[in-house]
Amino acid sequence: MKRAWLGLAVGMALSGAAMAEGRGGSEVAAVNNKQYLSECSACHMAYPPGLLPARSWQKLMGNLSNHFGDDASMAAATQQALTEYLLANAADNSDYRRSRRIARSIPADAAPLRISEVPYIQGKHDEIPARYIGGNPQVRSLSNCAACHVDAAQGNFSEHGVRIPGVRGGGWDDDD
Repeated sequence: MKRAWLGLAVGMALSGAAMAEGRGGSEVAAVNNKQYLSECSACHMAYPPGLLPARSWQKLMGNLSNHFGDDASMAAATQQALTEYLLANAADNSDYRRSRRIARSIPADAAPLRISEVPYIQGKHDEIPARYIGGNPQVRSLSNCAACHVDAAQGNFSEHGVRIPGVRGGGWDDDD
């Protein structure tokens, strides 16, 4: 009987740890909506919804006629479907650890429109020399995630998967 209780206790502890990590562990959910991929990746990386909170996606999708200087308008039904997908999978609605950290880094009254404005993301990149990002013609901006994060499309933004284009070895160190 003691073994059964011990096994149950260990099983519950392990499942609790797995739940604390979220379905995807420490990263963000990969984009799994074909319509979103099709519509958005025609112009830029289809950013995983877990990189911004729902209020940011709501604001972005509410003004597609002026989408960072471009008109990204789409049929109302498509816009509604994509908005629902983005809101349901936003950082503040996610059980992925990195998404939850992103959501916690943003003040409750803020709704950043750019991934590069998210405090958590800024903090993760603050030690990288500017010449490797903005001064690098192959990267140009923090918004160009896929330039350095080779597994960004799978929702993996781990520093272990970073390869900075134009930098010997693809990495960097604090002494640069």
